[in-house]
Formats: sequence, structure tokens, C-alpha cells
Amino acid sequence: MLHKIESKKELAQIGRELKTAAQKHKFGVLAVHDLKAKMPEKGADFQGECLIYEVCNPYQAKKVLENNPELSTVLPCRISVYQTEKGYTLATLKPTSLVELFDSESLHAVAEEVERTIVTIMQEAANP
Repeated sequence: MLHKIESKKELAQIGRELKTAAQKHKFGVLAVHDLKAKMPEKGADFQGECLIYEVCNPYQAKKVLENNPELSTVLPCRISVYQTEKGYTLATLKPTSLVELFDSESLHAVAEEVERTIVTIMQEAANP
């Protein structure tokens, strides 16, 4: 259900390359949530590095929403980048797993294509 990739790159470099890879593959980065910055604003002292990138391909999202609007609850797709002892991990929930939760078998091909693209984006951002 979760796809993870390890990276030795610096956090800022991963972020730049993730945005570049997303654009290259016709995905946009809609928002970036910096939990290290945001959580203390809400009274929670969190010191770990954790950025969440909301990514979307509007054409794929349109197919999904027209078929099953309930899937709007899991859109846009998210790629999390968080600090570990070994460096950073990029992680995402697999779209194929999410489609199964909603009993939308007719969207499996779309989910597979989106998943392949998101994994490629993650690999391009994480690897040297």
C-alpha cells in the first residue's frame, strides 16, 4: 500500500528535483506542507524534517472524478519526504491500493498509470 524510496540527497535538492520531475511528467505541485514549520504554529513541538508535496495531473484527476467522485477524498496524490537515520525517505500511498478501497475496479488502469508516473517522479528526485 505504501511505496518508499531512500535518498542520500539533501532535502532542498530533493524538493527542487521533485518539482522538476513532476513538471516533466505533466504533474503539477499544488502545495507543499512543511510540518516542521507548521506544527509549532499549532502548539505541537515537532523537530523532524517532513515535507508533504501535493501533486496532480488534472487530466487523470478528471477521469477519476467523473467515474467516482468519492475518490476526491484521496486527491490530490501526496509524496512525503521525511528524515531518517540514513538520509531521507520519499513515500506515497499507491493509487492502485486506494482505488481498491473504493471498489472502483474500472479505474484500475488509470491508477496503474498514475502510480507508475509518481514512482518515476520519486525515483528521479531521490536518485543521483
